Amino acid sequence: MQDAKQRLSELLRRAAAEGPQFVTKHGEEVAVVLDIVDYRRLAGGGEAVDFKLVLSGEQHHPEYGEALADVLEEIAAERAEDLPRAAAEVSG
Repeated sequence: MQDAKQRLSELLRRAAAEGPQFVTKHGEEVAVVLDIVDYRRLAGGGEAVDFKLVLSGEQHHPEYGEALADVLEEIAAERAEDLPRAAAEVSG
């Protein structure tokens, strides 16, 4: 039983780190173990993501997470360097 628990723990760790893990029986794929984020994305369930809240940093996006926050901070920093801008005159 201890061996089965250790194997399951390793299978779960690999599913989270490497993606879906296929389970075989006599050389034939019979099941797949997915990380919960992957499962929810495929099943269309889980918490709804509000794009505006993700952009503002108020809500974590399960797929993009910290990478999105880093990109947004970089954009904001570049934008801050550009300010202030002179108002353009529009003739009509």
